[in-house]
Amino acid sequence: MVSCRFGRWDQKMRPSITTYKKAFRQSVLMLTAFFGCSWQQSLAANECRVSPTPGISWQNCDKKLLMLNGSDLGGANLTGADFTSTDLRDSNLSAANFEDAVLVRASLARSVAKGANFSGIEAFRTEFGNLDAQGAVFVNAELSRSNFTKAKLADTDFRKADLGRSQFDRADVSGSRFSLANLARTDFREAIFAKPVDFDRAFMFLTRIEGVDLSAATGLTQWQMDMACGDDTTVLPTGLTKAASWPCKFQQE
Repeated sequence: MVSCRFGRWDQKMRPSITTYKKAFRQSVLMLTAFFGCSWQQSLAANECRVSPTPGISWQNCDKKLLMLNGSDLGGANLTGADFTSTDLRDSNLSAANFEDAVLVRASLARSVAKGANFSGIEAFRTEFGNLDAQGAVFVNAELSRSNFTKAKLADTDFRKADLGRSQFDRADVSGSRFSLANLARTDFREAIFAKPVDFDRAFMFLTRIEGVDLSAATGLTQWQMDMACGDDTTVLPTGLTKAASWPCKFQQE
């Protein structure tokens, strides 16, 4: 009888021991994940405090209101970083990844950003004057009221970007793509169009194209030209005609 009762007790206890073992393993895994995550967060926070160097990772770092002019951030990972009102003038930003970064009212004037990725950035009223960003990507970027005066933007991708009221006067946009971009009141006067530029389905309400040679541009339609603002010196592709409303009578803000 004793042996029988002992057998019943042993069978009941074994599942409990197995359960404890499973719980212990789960606890160890959870603690490992917690400390691993904490270590990674600590490491990332430390990187945010490191001085600018080529290839650095400042992902999601807070870099607002800083004087970083003349920095070398070539090839850096700057995704999601906040550069609001930060001075990045005269810097090397070539091949840097700014995807989803905030650059509101920042200045990248005279910097070199060839091949950089600016996809999805927020850059309201940002200074890009004299920027060399040939071959860069600004897809889905918020760039309204930004200044690209005299910038080198050949073969740059502005697809689906919001460029409302931005300035491109005397900028070289040869070979660039503006398909599906918002170009409402964007100023292209005196811009350089040495190679075909793609305006497929771009919104061109009151877009300033006075004196611009668009003869090699692609994707343009009569509907776009009827909304835009050209003049007698504007040159259009074959098949399109100058709107009767040209020259527009308005003063850009």
